[in-house]
Amino acid sequence: MPEVAVDLRDVWVFYNGLPALEEVNLEIQTGKYVGVLGPNGAGKSTLLKVILGLLVPARGQVRVYGEIPQKLRHRGEVVGYLPQRPLNNPHFPVSVLDVVLMGRYGRVGLVRRPSLRDREIALMNLERVGIPHLAGRTIGEVSGGEQQRVFIARALCVEPRLLVLDEPTVSLDACAQDEVFEMVNRLKDELQLTVLMVSHDIGGVARHVDDIVCINRRIHVHQAPPIGRLGLESAFGCSVEYLFHGEIPHRVVKVHDD
Repeated sequence: MPEVAVDLRDVWVFYNGLPALEEVNLEIQTGKYVGVLGPNGAGKSTLLKVILGLLVPARGQVRVYGEIPQKLRHRGEVVGYLPQRPLNNPHFPVSVLDVVLMGRYGRVGLVRRPSLRDREIALMNLERVGIPHLAGRTIGEVSGGEQQRVFIARALCVEPRLLVLDEPTVSLDACAQDEVFEMVNRLKDELQLTVLMVSHDIGGVARHVDDIVCINRRIHVHQAPPIGRLGLESAFGCSVEYLFHGEIPHRVVKVHDD
């Protein structure tokens, strides 16, 4: 029987007395590439924070590889994370290699200097994401798509079992988005990762992931693609139309009356 990577049971989260997550039950098996979809304010980032141990639910049980996620967070390993806004100051004068090395701090500690081995791991992960030639460039000099590769390399420096990506394709053009999806799929297989990715690109997600989770405070759909009209409508809260590539919805638009 496959090992369970993420297990949420009857999880509730409240902000100012209002539910952000309601009765969430979710089980993700090891080795799966899972896309998380939902409208703005649906609780997608909240779900990730619960899994990462950054937020303790008001009710329910959360386990990541059988452990309470707060324990894993303090150990600085097991989970690699790319947040939604990983770069607060795009002009900060730090090299690409130094940004990737930050992913080693959870293992070496903030007061210790990275070792030669840590630098080798950082360079190896830059190679994995296809940008070793950018190691000496400052982070503000590289393109948006290249920056996302840098931050994925940083997350890989944790040497994780679970890779959590919060909208890694936001603001990227269609070609760059598809390259990121394909790269993550390759990394999943190469490093035997479990991947959890939040995205608004329904078509891109559906072409590459093993499972799709549609969330709008509660889980409406958890299944392999393709997902049908009713599943999307229940999650997004409106009638939808599809533009299809085969069986995969390319995008979703609200239905307008004539």
